Amino acid sequence: MKALLGVWVAVLLTAAGWIGWDAWHGNQPSIGGPFALTDQDGRTVTSDSLKGKPTLIYFGYTYCPDVCPTSLLLMETAVEQLGPDTPKKVNLVFITIDPERDTKELIKGYVTNFGATFIGLTGTPADVAAAARAYRVYYQKVPGKDGSPYLMDHSSIVYVLDRNGRFVTHFTHEAKAQQIAAALKKLL
Repeated sequence: MKALLGVWVAVLLTAAGWIGWDAWHGNQPSIGGPFALTDQDGRTVTSDSLKGKPTLIYFGYTYCPDVCPTSLLLMETAVEQLGPDTPKKVNLVFITIDPERDTKELIKGYVTNFGATFIGLTGTPADVAAAARAYRVYYQKVPGKDGSPYLMDHSSIVYVLDRNGRFVTHFTHEAKAQQIAAALKKLL
C-alpha cells in the first residue's frame, strides 16, 4: 500500500509540475482540446458545447475511494461560495477514466451526490483516452489485492477553463475551495 501511495504521489507531482513548468516559462500550456463523450443522460457532450460558461473539469472514477469524491466536493463548494445562482453559471464536469465500469447510469447516481448541475461523462475507452491525453491526465488500472476489484491510479487535478474552453489554471485536490472560487470569480 505504501508503494502504491508513493507512486500516486509521484504521478500527481509530475503532472502538476509539467503544467507548472509550462506556465512558469511563459508557455501557453497545451492543455485541453476537442472531445465528444456521453453524459449521464445519454446525450453527446462536446468540448464546444461547454463553451459560454467557465468550466471546472475533473478526471476520476466512481469507485475511487478518496481523491475523486474529495475533488468533486471541492469543486461544488468553490462554486457555492460564489452565491446561490453560480452553479447555473459554471460547468462542473466529471470525466471517468474507467469507462469499463462507469456506465452513464452509474455516473448519474454518482455525480448527483455532489450537486444537481454536475455533468458526468463517459465514452468508449478510446474516446476517454483521447480526452485524457488532451488534458495530460495519467491513469492506469491497478489490480486489486486478494480478489478485491481493481483500482485506477490517476492524476488528481481540477482544470479551470474560461468561457471559450481555454485552459486558465489548475488545482490539486489539496487546494482550498476559496482558491478555486477566486479563480472562477475572475471568469464570471
